[in-house]
Formats: sequence, C-alpha cells, structure tokens
Amino acid sequence: MTEPLTVVNTGFDWPAFIAQHWDRSPVLFRSIAPVPFAEAEVFAAATAACLPGAAPATEPPPTVSLTVERVQRARPGPLLPGRADRSFDHYQERLPAELAGRRYALVISGFHAHDFALWDRERKFYAGLWAGVGLPLTGAITTLFHGTYEHSPVGVHKDRFATFMYGLKGRKRMRFWPERPWNEPVSTVLDYGRYRDGSFEAEVGPGDLLYWPSGYYHVGESVGAEPATSVNVGVPREEHRAGYELEDLLADLDTAALTGRPGRDSRLEPIGTPALSAHVGPDGLLSPVLPEGLLRSVQAFGRFGEQGSIRDRVTTVSLRRRTAGGFEPVPGPAGPRRLTDDTVVEADPRNPVRWAPLAAGTNCAVNGHDTATALTPGDLLRVLDPLLTGKQVTVGELLTGFPAGPTTDPDDAAKLPADREGVRRLLEKLESFRGLTRRRGDIP
Repeated sequence: MTEPLTVVNTGFDWPAFIAQHWDRSPVLFRSIAPVPFAEAEVFAAATAACLPGAAPATEPPPTVSLTVERVQRARPGPLLPGRADRSFDHYQERLPAELAGRRYALVISGFHAHDFALWDRERKFYAGLWAGVGLPLTGAITTLFHGTYEHSPVGVHKDRFATFMYGLKGRKRMRFWPERPWNEPVSTVLDYGRYRDGSFEAEVGPGDLLYWPSGYYHVGESVGAEPATSVNVGVPREEHRAGYELEDLLADLDTAALTGRPGRDSRLEPIGTPALSAHVGPDGLLSPVLPEGLLRSVQAFGRFGEQGSIRDRVTTVSLRRRTAGGFEPVPGPAGPRRLTDDTVVEADPRNPVRWAPLAAGTNCAVNGHDTATALTPGDLLRVLDPLLTGKQVTVGELLTGFPAGPTTDPDDAAKLPADREGVRRLLEKLESFRGLTRRRGDIP
C-alpha cells in the first residue's frame, strides 16, 4: 500500500500549510524561501555543541551521538566536527579515511542553543507557524542529522512530535507508514525490509522542507554514497506532561534538562512513585517522608512567600517563553560591557524588548532572557520610549532625572534599583540580551 505525498514546487505559505496539512498529512515543499537554516550557522552550532563540557574530554556531551555502522561510539573524540574543519565539506574530507569507508550517523539534539544567529533565523522563520497554531507549550526541539548511514540509527519509529525536516546538503529519503507496520510488542524496528511494501517515501534535497504529523512511523535513509545533512524541528503534539509547565513555574532548570538525551522528562516525582517512605520520630510514631522531587516542589512553593508572589513567577516565565519564540533553551547572553554616559545606543527592532508589571517593579525580557527592575512601568517607558521610536540617544540622556544611587553593585539586589546605576545596569543587561545595540564607533 502506498499513500500519495503532496509535493509543492512553488511558494511556501504558513496559512495555507496550516489549513491543508498541519496535523493532517505529509507535504514536501521544494526550494523554499526564506530559508530556516544556513549552512555556516548550522556548522558553527554543531561544532560548539560538540565541545566537551563538564564531562571528561573523551566523552561526547549528552546531546551528541556518533554511530558507526550500527554501533554507537562511547568516545568519538576526533570523529566529531571541530572548528578546524571549517565546514561540513572539510569535515567530510577527513572522515572517510578515519572510518575506513564505514557508514556513520552524527546526531546532535538541542543544538540551536549554541549559535545565536542560527536560533534567531529559525525563530523568525517559525513565527508564522506560531501565529496560526500558538507557541508550543514546552518549546520545539532542533536536531541535526549528518552522515552516510544506511538508515536512521534507531530504525523505524514514531515520535511525539510533528516534524519539519530541512535539507541542507546532499539528498535523503524519508520512508513513512501511516500506522505501525508490525505486530510485535516493540517500539522500533531496525530490520524493516519486510514492511517496505506498505510504505511511501519522500526524497529531500538541499533547500527542501518536508513535514509529517506525529502519528506517522518513519525512518531516514541515505540516497547514494554521499553524506546528507538535514535539520529537524520537532513540535510536541502528543504525551504532553503537566509537570513540564510546573517545573518551569517552580524553578529555573539547568539547560541540560531541556537538551539531554533521551528527551525532557519531568523531574518531579509523581506521588507514590517511588512510594512514600517513613521514619520513626522521637515520639516513636511513624511520619511520612515525601519523595525528593515532591519535596523540592513543596519547598519551591514555600519560597514564593519570601521572594514574591506566584503571579510574579508566572509573569517571568511567560515573558521568557514569549520572547524565546518557541525554541528553548535559548543561546546565552553576550558578555556585559560597560555603558558610559556618552555611549550612543538604539533598540534592535528585530528583537523588541517586552515587559510586564510585577508586584513591585517591572520585568523586562528579550530573546528569552529577563531581568527585574524596581522601575515602575511608567518610568521604564520613559527610558525605553526614545529607543522604541528608532532614535539613537546617549545613555546619559536616558538616565536624566534618575537620582544618584549607592556605589554598590546593583546586582546585589533582587531587583535593579530605580537609580542611575540601576538603570545603567538595566541597559547593559538588555544589550547583553541583544535587545539594544551601540553605535559602531562606540564599540570598544
């Protein structure tokens, strides 16, 4: 049995896509524009993602896997792309000799957080989708696939994500089954030759964008001997857990919890899993002991009474998510630099600063980062209004009317103070978040 694949050869339009294909059927768009990914940015993100972090240098980061034939390398070391390779072409020039011609698959998940230019391009491209269907609750995931592998390392499988695959280099074939093609109690199949007749396929080349809903079983296959490079964006559509939102509300998570394999699982223990344990108190009676995950949750809720209201926390998380544009974790801020009174600054219209009132003060966010200030929304607008109208103004002009404050570091406070140094530090933070820019001649 085969199922026809819709192929669109001219034009790409989000409203038409949503009306005809979203959560309905696979579709292949040829040579789309603008492109959601650029090769140089993808390679920069890939090499940054492969740099060793806290793990020993011989082990790959948890978001990176390299499979040679059907064996995943625990210590791929020099087989991973590095900055010395300069591009996927140069990387491919050295790899065949090191692997003696064996097939390989490089998979990097969550790699959009490693390059701001890539993340920003991707976020702006998918803004048209979010405008029609809403931001994904837990953020979309971005995964790089590169190699000469015969088929996807995990074989035929089904994701909980609706998937967009963008062809960057080479050609790749995706094979689909509308329903699970086997009866065995397994979730994936590596040797799927006997099920091939019930599938249909789509061949993706450079510049093409392929979409399939979450219900389809699928596998990626190489086309010929040349390596293929593609980037997948997965939008969660099934098996969403309320604990994901609760985690965001309770505490700031380590980004490894959002990008590590096998995916984002709730760190909050369900009640009774593990079972409530008990200890004997001084009175000889048994007292229940909460599981560690639930205990952390209770403690976090208790802290709201000391540090601010839960409404403030909802405001903070909402602003971060809104300005992240559907892709979390976000790239880290640039290093802060001192803004003198004579520095000329302007807002970046592509990355607008958004704000919302807190119980006391205001929260500002841009590009998924935020900071709290003791400024009222009215005073904040007095600072930002000249920038929002496209003017280039000096920092000194923006600080006019604010009183001099103490010489201590404003970051010592829970909120940046509403004085000259507090406002200066606010502007410095917004610049590090890439929401403000300084005149080129003023860059040290």
